[in-house]
Amino acid sequence: MDDHTLDHGVGPPTSGDPTGWRADRGESNGWEHGTLRKAVLHGVRLYNAGAFHESHDCFESEWYNYGSGTTESAFLHGMVQVAAGAYKHFDFENDDGMRSLFETALQYLQGVPHDYYGVDAADVRRTLRDALADPTALEGWRIELDGTAPEATEVDFEYAERVA
Repeated sequence: MDDHTLDHGVGPPTSGDPTGWRADRGESNGWEHGTLRKAVLHGVRLYNAGAFHESHDCFESEWYNYGSGTTESAFLHGMVQVAAGAYKHFDFENDDGMRSLFETALQYLQGVPHDYYGVDAADVRRTLRDALADPTALEGWRIELDGTAPEATEVDFEYAERVA
């Protein structure tokens, strides 16, 4: 655990027992990297609200905290690519660009535990593979966090603005 990734204001998961969290760990309310969990909370909610650029910024700003070759870095880099690919698809109708970004995302997300910091990474990988064949797989899809698909609030947009 690195002191610069602690965040005592991040709460425990609302359900489940995701990778990255342990009830007996005191720092960051049980999260190995509290700042990673905070970026995930905001990034997922923003993605689910269709704010793909802002979601991208949340994941990207946290990605810089981790060296290459770490699971944290691979996960965050993959999620940056997921948000960017959705941005290409929905905002620019550029499915070739989406496919390129999703192919890269799948490479980064390969080997990331299924329930990583509360994100259903297995569902993310499955949806990306489906979208490569049929981009309409993204229509209505939401990223699950702690077993739900949360939507953004003003707090999430404020966070994204601070980290951008």
